[in-house]
Amino acid sequence: MVEEENIYIIPLRKTVLKIPKWERSKAAMKEIRRFIARHNHTEEDKVFLSRSINQKIWEKGAERPPSAIRVRTIRSEDGEVDAELVAD
Repeated sequence: MVEEENIYIIPLRKTVLKIPKWERSKAAMKEIRRFIARHNHTEEDKVFLSRSINQKIWEKGAERPPSAIRVRTIRSEDGEVDAELVAD
């Protein structure tokens, strides 16, 4: 089973600023999933985000997600992608 590992810095600021304040963290989560699917050539429903990513995005509430996030992805042969937060 061949696995491919990558580290991405996902920019969220441009996406988040176009969204109403009360929806920003939700939009950030969608953008992370979309970004990872696009860069790993797979569908969005095959991307699995770790609990640590979720906690980092929602850390300051729904109105203030981070402007960027650093993520490690591991892609398996069947196209499934697991994503986890990279410790700074």
